[in-house]
Amino acid sequence: MKMFGVPHKTVFVVDHCPYMAESSRQQVECDVLTKSRAQGVIPLAPVSKSLWTCAVECSMEYCRILYDIYPKDKVVNYIVSDSEFHILNSWRQEEQSTHELMSALAAVGPPNPREDPECCSILHGLVAAVESLCKITELQHERRTALMDTAERVANRGRIICLTNAKSDTHVRMLEDCIQETILEQNKLAAGSDRLMAIQQCDLVLVHIYPQGEDTLVSDRPKKEISPLLTSEVHSVRAGRHLATKLNILVQQHFDLASTTITNIPMKEEQHANTSANYDVELLHHRDAHLEFFKSGDLHMAGTSTRENGLKETVTLKWCTPRTNSIELHYCTGAYRISPTDVNSRPSSCLTNFLLNGRSVLLEQPRKSGSKVISHMLSSHGGEIFLHVLNSNRSTLEDPPSISEGCGGRVTDYRITDFGEFMRENRLTPVSESSHDPSGKLPAERAKAQLERHTRYWPMIISQTTIFNMQAVVPLANLIVKETLTEEDVLTCQKTVYNLVDMERKNDPLPISTVGSRGKGPKRDEQYRIMWNELETLVKTHAGATDRHQRVLDCIIACRSKPPEEEDRKKRGRKREDREDRTEKNGSKDTDDKSWQDSERLKGLLDKEDQESEVIKDSPDSPEPLNKKPRLSTEEVQPPERAKGPVSLLTMWTNRITTANSRKHQEFVGRVSSVNNKFELYQHLKDENGMDVHENGKASR
Repeated sequence: MKMFGVPHKTVFVVDHCPYMAESSRQQVECDVLTKSRAQGVIPLAPVSKSLWTCAVECSMEYCRILYDIYPKDKVVNYIVSDSEFHILNSWRQEEQSTHELMSALAAVGPPNPREDPECCSILHGLVAAVESLCKITELQHERRTALMDTAERVANRGRIICLTNAKSDTHVRMLEDCIQETILEQNKLAAGSDRLMAIQQCDLVLVHIYPQGEDTLVSDRPKKEISPLLTSEVHSVRAGRHLATKLNILVQQHFDLASTTITNIPMKEEQHANTSANYDVELLHHRDAHLEFFKSGDLHMAGTSTRENGLKETVTLKWCTPRTNSIELHYCTGAYRISPTDVNSRPSSCLTNFLLNGRSVLLEQPRKSGSKVISHMLSSHGGEIFLHVLNSNRSTLEDPPSISEGCGGRVTDYRITDFGEFMRENRLTPVSESSHDPSGKLPAERAKAQLERHTRYWPMIISQTTIFNMQAVVPLANLIVKETLTEEDVLTCQKTVYNLVDMERKNDPLPISTVGSRGKGPKRDEQYRIMWNELETLVKTHAGATDRHQRVLDCIIACRSKPPEEEDRKKRGRKREDREDRTEKNGSKDTDDKSWQDSERLKGLLDKEDQESEVIKDSPDSPEPLNKKPRLSTEEVQPPERAKGPVSLLTMWTNRITTANSRKHQEFVGRVSSVNNKFELYQHLKDENGMDVHENGKASR
């Protein structure tokens, strides 16, 4: 693996010719105090930046972001080109800062519009840029010295970003050809020098800048390979904010950066100190900070949004109010330097100062429902701000989940033991080249064929299979997957089938899973039907291998076609099971009928006790009874359907109770032998004493 890719070296070539002094025509308002201006004061006229100013500002912003996120790994060489080239810094680490570049640019000054344009050319700077790429950086020198014998592994790649005002597409092609020729020449010089390195790859990014309101003369072109050593791409951009946006997008593409927008940041207003408003701050960082979002597919849940240019995306995270009195250690999976997109804005400045004062801020994913998920944290270390990625899933330090743990922690019925045996039977072992198979197949092909045979029918869950849960089927299941069967194997399989037939004749239970089903599960006859279907499915998948496999399938089919007496026995068994089911089903109904009969019997006993009490009261020692209405006999009670007029519900209920009670006890003797519902009492006294007994059993005096 070769070290040092294209992002390691970046050369900026900025055009300093007279035409770069032209106005960008994007006006900047200077008179912002319109309300407090006194009368008679002439307002300040708006100003516009030159193309040179726009190019310098945007390139400096590019370098600032690069230095913030990669303070040591990536280096920039800045070159200004007019009638000659001006190298503002070198590859040395102490010259890699925006302060050094701004000081050097101040010494260069703006372009001279009165200078002869014919003497100025961007080619001077491009040639110097190729020469600069051949020079060795400090990191490259360290790696080459450390590797010594394998110094050729240290590659030399780089990128040239040219900001200019090209004349046409032909002018652009001429610049590309010039760079290609210069690379070839410099590689020849580097081959004979120890202080230079040949260029293996160079990416040219040509940005054509033109004023607003004008039509561009240069067309955009995506990355194109000019030669094995050179690739080129062209961007035609209007000066001003459009150029700033383009350079911001390019720095993200070139250095694998991503954007995160922190929303709902509370800040006090300057005009109203007692109130606060929420602001948003956009931060740039390495793309790996969003790696968990990409893995889990939660990028849209985290609030991804696209900017107005349609090219730049940002992930939105919500501000969590920090805790001031607690110091917590969070489990972080990564920490990445950040750089604000708009470093001079008040929200960015407030957030930066807040974090540099030792405060930490937790960031959560905005969700419409459910509990909040804190995924990132902002904190500073050694004067640098880092975006920490917090672990929101299962920790890598924990034990891996068991295979028996399903979704939500429930235990599933995987065939774990059988799968372990399956892996042991299909292990790969080294084989010598001298070993030869008669079929002519390679060992890898034979292994794949065996694995294919063993997995033609292999249910993964216990509840989805019956035959693999039966010990009686194990011999057949192990033999049927073989590539060839012997006569002894066929006899073993047939014996297994006959044992299953004997089990069915004895009506032995089968290991049918009742998970997820109500009641006792399928009936015994249905269980065996499921078992035979699954066994036939297993054997059918291998029946086409040899004739002996087919004989096993024929045996199963023959045993499944039962004789008539066997079918009659099965029908009788099904009827018996149906009767048992009906008995269980009607159990609750019989219980209700029994409770009704018990209540009827209790009512009859109570009526009988009432009659006995009446007999006792009519004894000689009892006082004279009250005149009672004569009780109608059972025969005189008219049934409800024969009664005249409508019958009430009370009458119907009384008739039913009376009829039911009359069937449950022996009728009173006096009522049976009465005349006109009257019975003469104490007749034996009349016969013994010769007394005249009147009605109601009272003797006359």
